[in-house]
Amino acid sequence: MADSATPGLLGHEVAIVTGGGSGIGEAVCRQLARRGALVIVADINARHAERVAGAIKADGGQAQERAVDVSNADEVSHLIEETVSEHGRLDYQFNNAGIAIGGDARYLTAEHWRRVLDVDLNGVLFGTLAAYQVMVRQGFGHIVNTSSAAGLLPQPLNAPYCTAKHAVVGLSLSLRHEGADLGVKVSVVCPGYVRTPIYQNAEVVGLSRETAESTPAGLRMIGAGQAAQTILNGVARNQAVIAFPGYVRLGWRLSCLFPRLVDRAAPRQVRKARQKYAAEAQP
Repeated sequence: MADSATPGLLGHEVAIVTGGGSGIGEAVCRQLARRGALVIVADINARHAERVAGAIKADGGQAQERAVDVSNADEVSHLIEETVSEHGRLDYQFNNAGIAIGGDARYLTAEHWRRVLDVDLNGVLFGTLAAYQVMVRQGFGHIVNTSSAAGLLPQPLNAPYCTAKHAVVGLSLSLRHEGADLGVKVSVVCPGYVRTPIYQNAEVVGLSRETAESTPAGLRMIGAGQAAQTILNGVARNQAVIAFPGYVRLGWRLSCLFPRLVDRAAPRQVRKARQKYAAEAQP
């Protein structure tokens, strides 16, 4: 293990990954382990965490599984405190767990909003706050928060998710400047369409599931392994915003420079989705 005062770069270090039992989180865990890190695979589904940790160990890597509900601040704090107590350090905190509930906002309830914000915003916030305190004491560490392209661009018919992801971007970029002189790095990950179970597991309200799961024409869906590689390469370069694929970066720039393009395109997208849902609802 590297000397605690001079941490290395993604090798022989300790990393916690929430949502590590599937999707992007699983791919990040596997690639971190291949790069030499000891990985704490944390997931609300204990069996999924155990499966990923077991696969890493079978490949010769170092991993431990932990069950955690990221919407519970005490559970998140205990996970981080336990990790530091056992291993003496925390080099990377990947706050990656997330869920999605999409649909026409007219039909979404306060409970729908609460469930999304509890995981996608509070889950990131709790992990960030607990890890930040540890890393400030250490004088080093890197917090990596998973947002989305929906954290950089408006995403009609997915308002709760979009709200949480915008907040994660603001949290991460603000804390990045605060942590700079304290030795703590903060990055935010903003992927586009990645092939993960989140689409199949999402709840859809007042909207066609086919519409909710479809990828806009011309935008490709990438694999979780490719996403993880891009994320870890961005972390190694200490990028503030790790946005990918290229269409996310392009769309972000265009929306900043030419907001009227979004103003014209988005309402058409909403009308088309509503018309499709109304047609499918006919007996």
